[in-house]
Amino acid sequence: MSSKQILNRRAFLKVSTLASGAFLIGVSYRNNSAHAKTESDGSTWSPNLYIRIEPTGSITIVSKNPEGGQGIKTAMPMVVAECLEVDWNNVTVEQANLDDRYGRQTAGGSRGTPDGWDDLRIAGTGAAYMLRAAAAETWGVSIDSCQAKNGNIVHAKSKRSLGYGKLASLASKQTVPPVDKLTLKSRPSEFNLLGKRIPGVDNKKIFTGQLSYGCDTRLDGMVYAVFQKCPSFGGKVRSANTDQIKKAPGVVDAFIVEGTDNLKGLMPGVAIIAETWWEADSARKQLQVDWEKIQSDSTADYTRQAEALSKQSGETLGESGNVDKAFDTAHKVIESQYYYPFVSHANMEPQNCTAFLHPSGKLELWAPTQNPKSGRALIAQTLRVSEDSIHVNMTRLGGGFGRRLTPDFMVEAAFLATKVNRPVQLQWTREDDMQHDFYRPAAWHNLKAAIDKSGKLTAWENHFVTFASGKRTVSGANLSTRHYPAGLTPNFRLRQSLIQTKVPTGPWRSPGHSAYCFAFQSFMDEVALAGGRDPLDFRLDLLKQRHGKTDFDTERAAGTLKLAAKNANWGRAMGPNQGQGLAFHFDHGGYVAYVAEVTAQESGQFKVDQVFGAADSGPIINRSGADNQIEGSVIDALSTAFLEISFADGAAEQSNFSNYNLLRINQAPSISVDYIQSDNPPTGLGEPPIAPATPAITNALFAASGKRVHSLPLGKQGLYI
Repeated sequence: MSSKQILNRRAFLKVSTLASGAFLIGVSYRNNSAHAKTESDGSTWSPNLYIRIEPTGSITIVSKNPEGGQGIKTAMPMVVAECLEVDWNNVTVEQANLDDRYGRQTAGGSRGTPDGWDDLRIAGTGAAYMLRAAAAETWGVSIDSCQAKNGNIVHAKSKRSLGYGKLASLASKQTVPPVDKLTLKSRPSEFNLLGKRIPGVDNKKIFTGQLSYGCDTRLDGMVYAVFQKCPSFGGKVRSANTDQIKKAPGVVDAFIVEGTDNLKGLMPGVAIIAETWWEADSARKQLQVDWEKIQSDSTADYTRQAEALSKQSGETLGESGNVDKAFDTAHKVIESQYYYPFVSHANMEPQNCTAFLHPSGKLELWAPTQNPKSGRALIAQTLRVSEDSIHVNMTRLGGGFGRRLTPDFMVEAAFLATKVNRPVQLQWTREDDMQHDFYRPAAWHNLKAAIDKSGKLTAWENHFVTFASGKRTVSGANLSTRHYPAGLTPNFRLRQSLIQTKVPTGPWRSPGHSAYCFAFQSFMDEVALAGGRDPLDFRLDLLKQRHGKTDFDTERAAGTLKLAAKNANWGRAMGPNQGQGLAFHFDHGGYVAYVAEVTAQESGQFKVDQVFGAADSGPIINRSGADNQIEGSVIDALSTAFLEISFADGAAEQSNFSNYNLLRINQAPSISVDYIQSDNPPTGLGEPPIAPATPAITNALFAASGKRVHSLPLGKQGLYI
């Protein structure tokens, strides 16, 4: 959208339905004759759900989405502040709680910035318009001659100026402008604040240990709870020694929870409530439960099934051209299998939630949740109460990465609150968290490609062996028939075979993409080298081809590849045992490419020396936050490449960081990133940067050592850092 383009009312109505809905003056722009409401004493003006202006001129901007390290609590208010034309140093940011008037309040899918882009700009621009109108009325001049600047309305001709605080009361009486009166900033060239490096609004509190997370919630009279579930997913309680547990020091109550069959909700188990969490957890060590197991899934059995299915044809999900003929007539055919395992979210703050059932019947929760609305809905369904009786306070998340989109911990806490007349805090242990996760699913990609004499890709086939529950793939395992390189090669086929699983899976940072990209971009390197092609030139040539529709803009993808390659000086002479590797990907609206540089030893030890990143995600909102997302993604990807969750007798075998070792700070590479500041609408950066990082590193490892990584985790291939 150009700087001169503005939303008409019909367009805004569509935006307000699909996104958050900007509620200027307490209502949306659907009623352009409504007036702003002010406090009864006229002291504070709240022109919309996002902004409060005090008589002193101080500005409070509300951030509506959950914050878990992705920086949205800083980025969203920055958009409002940009359009409100205020000094960021004079802004106080406040975290919203769950409020249906905001619409979508979710940290997931990298949708926070894209969904809020129009609403936030309208909120800031609309409030500034009304302040200009108030100044124009005060001075008896036209509104067009009044300019909003640094928290003041300025009339250049007469050199008069009034601060927002002094205008707030009169501004509240102005008519709400229709949307077509507002010109919304959209291009980087128009921004004064956006694109700069702004520290996170909570950074100081984080660094000094003052910031409260969900597990830091403290309420008068609060008790603490632990909840023991069957190690084998879905298992039920036959019996437990709860009478003995009730006699343990500090224990308030202990009881069997019948639960439901919903793995995402209230599962069967045994609850222990005590005066302190230490007493609750100590009592759990004495707990004896006779479990009724309902499944015995194992990694060994999955592997056996995958080996058999890989030899079969599978179900064809999508096909274009004549794939079989292309392979028969090809100059060269390349085949490889790639595998990646189940992995855990392993967020630093284990799941927790505090709940209190007030005497009035109101159920109040304090939850580090990525999706408070779905949590509220499932609580209401499980407890058979109205959603209107449930209030969710959104606390800071100690990491999420998709795990906290699933509200099981919220439902458990809410249920326990109905059993005591005091606030109760449910706190999972690290073992609870890792062994009752919703994992990223494993998969096998049996890949086959054909090239002609010039090394050009003429056919691509993927036999995808993945997991399902019934006839549907499990969460995180759905692969689109339009996924790259569909539309870029004349002959394309996607086949699929399914393995039934009882293991719970769910969104894991960049769901699916973070795994698929390792297989596709690694195999792309194999194909390029088999054809005697430079990996960069091969990819750029492929992005120029057109053999159907693609689900991404190939020119934007090529732009990130070129920028990363330029910054890394791609193709330069490397030292002994050193190599460069590259990869690119598109997902969740963003385009990211990396060039990694690796030094490898014959022993299998290697070091990632440098990673050069390039991203095109539209205008950057906060450069500091954007860098943090990309740097964190590279480290997360490298760390995860060494990790695996395996199963035996229906249960996860890993339980803590002692056997699920995350990357240490001294193992982290040097990372630099550059951006293509396009005029396209902004996208999120929480998910797009992670997918291409792993294959860029493993491709560089091949260039340095000649060892091609076909299977993760890396440790099982004799590799270590």
